[in-house]
Amino acid sequence: MNHLDELEAESITILREAFARIDRLAMLWSIGKDSTLILWLLRKAFFGHVPFPLVQLETHMELPEVYEFRDRLVREWNLPLIVEDCPPEELMDQTLAPGGRAAARKTEGLKAVIQREGFEGIIVGIRRDEQGTRAKERVFSPRSFEGAWDVADQPAEFWGQYKTRFEPGTHVRIHPILKWTEIDVWRYTQREGIPIVPLYLAKDGLRYRSLGEKNITLPVASDADTIEAIIAELETTKVSERSGRIIDNETEDGFERLRSAGYM
Repeated sequence: MNHLDELEAESITILREAFARIDRLAMLWSIGKDSTLILWLLRKAFFGHVPFPLVQLETHMELPEVYEFRDRLVREWNLPLIVEDCPPEELMDQTLAPGGRAAARKTEGLKAVIQREGFEGIIVGIRRDEQGTRAKERVFSPRSFEGAWDVADQPAEFWGQYKTRFEPGTHVRIHPILKWTEIDVWRYTQREGIPIVPLYLAKDGLRYRSLGEKNITLPVASDADTIEAIIAELETTKVSERSGRIIDNETEDGFERLRSAGYM
């Protein structure tokens, strides 16, 4: 087995373990490269279908290409998608910076769908290499049912052993690609032929490295117009993957405040 084979096998094991251990399970689908990769792994793990709901947190601020991609995959892969409308920005914590308030809408949308549907676990496509706060995460990460995350009270995870049983009333986030890197994602996407939103490919010297809502995400300078070119770019760049995300650059503690309150 090579490196990608090992990552694939571990992630599929995590997905199957989550399905076996958690009664009410769902997955967040942002429609970006990471969660679409997990969707691909899910279909491998469960013989071509997705055995629990997908949730898209809808702010009506995605780029048109994202919606087109979503609708095509839902149709072609017969996906069980729940589209959850998020509350308006004016109802968010006004002490957050503007980008933080926009991002917090998804936190509140997620809380609403968890409470309504009774989901005990949510699969999320975050990675440790994306952002400093996410580097502190666990694969099976317990939270309150409101989504609050206590970074100091997380279970130890050694040698591929995960705690999957928690006290009643605990909500669990599952992160099956936590140890993958950005370049791992692209190398696997290339190998497997996983479809992507075309905004990841450069046009007129710009492309998106991280896809978010159009009001809080900007493209970065790049000439990488194929996946092969993206991989070559990542082998040398020192620019952060989330350099186009406004919330990462507004305030020093903004992202950690969002995550402690339940943000992905």
